[in-house]
Amino acid sequence: MSTVAKPAGRRASDANRSRLADYTRPIARDQRIARTRRPAVAAGLIGLLVVVTIGAALIGLPLRTWLAQDGELAHLESELGELQAVNADLSDEVARLQTQDGIAEAARDNLGLTRQGERRQTVLGVPELPTDLPDGWPYAAVERMIALRAEQP
Repeated sequence: MSTVAKPAGRRASDANRSRLADYTRPIARDQRIARTRRPAVAAGLIGLLVVVTIGAALIGLPLRTWLAQDGELAHLESELGELQAVNADLSDEVARLQTQDGIAEAARDNLGLTRQGERRQTVLGVPELPTDLPDGWPYAAVERMIALRAEQP
């Protein structure tokens, strides 16, 4: 019979295996620390959750704050525009009141002053009519009149 010669490198690895077998012993499956891959997968998922949480804290929260500040800034800018418009109106009023005609008009409106030969009369507005009238014959017609006048601009 013919014998097949094994390569020299293979013989050395067989020798190494037998030498390693002397130093290590195979461990039975029930005695191994990690029986399955589940703990490694769970640890990976927990690690991924931690990374996502840190990412949300470093990116998500500042982004939300920035968007809130952007909305508040837009609101404050519109309020500033309104205040500037009121300020411009008041500046125009001050400029008008610093003229002779403005002074005379303010004295007439606020102090009741009149020019020589003028007569001032104060006219009061029409008082509000009562709407809680009693039920009965003459008051029903009055309530209809009040309703018609209320509809007119």
